[in-house]
Amino acid sequence: IDESGKTSKSPKLCGTNYPVSISFIVVNEFCERFSYYGMKAVLTLYFINYLHWDQNLSTAVYHAFSSLCYFTPVLGALIADSWLGKFKTIVYLSVVYVLGHVVKSVGAIPSVGDSTVHISLAMVGLILIAFGTGGIKPCVAAFGGDQFDEEHTNERRKFFSIFYVSINAGSVLSTVITPILRGDVQCFGGDCYALAFGVPAILMVIALVVFISGSGMYKKSPPEGNVLLDVCQCLGLAIKNRWMSSKYDPKRKHWLDWAEEKYPRRLIHEIKMVLRVLVLYIPLPMFWALFDQQGSRWTLQATRMNMAFGSTFVLKPDQMQMLNALLILMFVPIFDMVVYPLIGLCRINLTPLKKMAVGMIFAALAFGAATLVEVNVMKTVVEPAPKGQCLLQVYNLADSDVKLSIPGSNLFSQSIKSYEDPQAYQHLELGGHNKTITVGINHNGHFHECRETFTELKAYSLILHSKTSGIVCQLVTDNILKSEKMLAYLRFINTRSEAVNVTVGGVDFYIPADYGISPNKSVERNEYRNVRCTSGSQDFSINLGLLDYGASYTVILKGGPGEIIPQKMEDVKANNVHIAWQIPQYVLMTAGEVMFSITGLEFSYSQAPANMKSVLQAGWLLTVAFGNVIVLIVAEGAGLNQWMEFLLFAGLLVAVCIIFSIMAYFYTYVDPDELDKLFPDKTVNEDEDGLKKDQTDHMDQTDDTMYLNTTEKSTKM
Repeated sequence: IDESGKTSKSPKLCGTNYPVSISFIVVNEFCERFSYYGMKAVLTLYFINYLHWDQNLSTAVYHAFSSLCYFTPVLGALIADSWLGKFKTIVYLSVVYVLGHVVKSVGAIPSVGDSTVHISLAMVGLILIAFGTGGIKPCVAAFGGDQFDEEHTNERRKFFSIFYVSINAGSVLSTVITPILRGDVQCFGGDCYALAFGVPAILMVIALVVFISGSGMYKKSPPEGNVLLDVCQCLGLAIKNRWMSSKYDPKRKHWLDWAEEKYPRRLIHEIKMVLRVLVLYIPLPMFWALFDQQGSRWTLQATRMNMAFGSTFVLKPDQMQMLNALLILMFVPIFDMVVYPLIGLCRINLTPLKKMAVGMIFAALAFGAATLVEVNVMKTVVEPAPKGQCLLQVYNLADSDVKLSIPGSNLFSQSIKSYEDPQAYQHLELGGHNKTITVGINHNGHFHECRETFTELKAYSLILHSKTSGIVCQLVTDNILKSEKMLAYLRFINTRSEAVNVTVGGVDFYIPADYGISPNKSVERNEYRNVRCTSGSQDFSINLGLLDYGASYTVILKGGPGEIIPQKMEDVKANNVHIAWQIPQYVLMTAGEVMFSITGLEFSYSQAPANMKSVLQAGWLLTVAFGNVIVLIVAEGAGLNQWMEFLLFAGLLVAVCIIFSIMAYFYTYVDPDELDKLFPDKTVNEDEDGLKKDQTDHMDQTDDTMYLNTTEKSTKM
């Protein structure tokens, strides 16, 4: 029956029982998932590299967006079931979705306004996308199930498997392709975020056009009301009546029984069963707080690691997220056909709630592994100075050793040899925003002084060289931050009497004569063995060797009129921790996801009546939303080093797991089919006003739709 009340028969595919209309729905889902995950894959790096936000703000906004995407499905379900119907809801919210992508793409064009305009467009675009993707999430799979006749249950189940494959195909391909569009295609003088967002926008337009194209073939069921509204109204009435009751009113066994004056006893009993499961959901957001950091904190960790596999293939940091989607496809059958049967052979009673607790432990172990990786990654990073301090290193380009004296400090008290690699950055105490310090320099028995002004939070190089008049000081501001694009930073100091022009990997450097210093510029990671440079009318070739990922180099150019001798010094170490060390944390997290997510919803649905599964789905999605809120709060409020933050999350999840295990210990499993014995008239209940409440329509379809949403969540966020 369609929305006009007429009975419609959908044409079938090639003589099978599969409606032609499902092909439009499957293609629509593939394009939509490509659109969403492709955009989200590059989102964190977009915040950092394009909007120039710091890592904490980028993480907070990323998780605020993710949270909104899991709050809005509840709204979408209410609109579809109570007002517009599934078809119109998908179409209208897909238009909102497309507008969000377009606004987001336009905001990634540098020539469109200033940074304020870019930020405004980005936020408006993300809000529209969140309402679009969240609003259609509960509708598309259920709408696909509506296309089948009631007797074709096997075909409907196979459709959901095909639908599930389209979700995975879209998510895996997009997390591979959009980072390539971002990094390998250059536009507007840098990474092409406009293209990386534009292609998902085009895919969403295709998704909408394809979906509308099948309009004449769809079965369009009219809105049938949303059980979530009934549940909320029943809860509200029970609370109201309980609050307004007097001591003379008869006592009730349960506070929900105060709603019996309007709602059927069966519905009230079903809500009681659902509430018992929802109470178990309370600790669950902490798992999602860890899980969803794969797209934020783990991606940022990857930017400071060595991404090269051999000399030809280089992975991009935002492509690492695809590992979760690939592993989940491997782990689901492995756990179902190998791991769980082996555990059963050992006569271990691994109940669903025990599986969920073990899944939490695996996720905590994943963050333990991430902590170990982060500790080693941080060894290659120069930590910025705190407030009231700055960082300082010294280059001695004089003809002999020097010794420094800084009032109120014993830094650099040892002799610094001529042309030796500078020591690690030292923290110089300023006691305020800035300070002018007189630095004493002992050189060849003579004492010299330099007055330099230092500003807090910055990093400096003090470059010393000798002239006939004594020691000359140059204070240079350094860049200690690693390139988020995994480039190497390079600068030159020219000790020669003639200026030098150097071209490294297509990047031009001009270095003035007599200890002139070039600006710090980024270059691609490569072996630079024959670098051409010119000085005056002469051409030279110099060997710079390997300029590695994430490192910062200072190259001293020495030599007389007929030669240039480079001396390379490393200011910031290269990314020497390989990205392969992230694989264990992805393996552990995915194993935890299989045991937690899939098991969790399967358990929940087994403990509640079929017509209440949508309420449980809403509750489950809200645990994801609140998990992202937790990350948002910690990222902006904790102010911890990254390895300490990882350790904090791991510890919190272990603590939550203990609480959950205690709750699970006292939980008693129930059989929803027992309701049929308590309430024999299970098909139709009537309240006092004669309102009919359908309890059993499309139960099989509901089961399949809910399982699909489970597996989608367990494949890619």
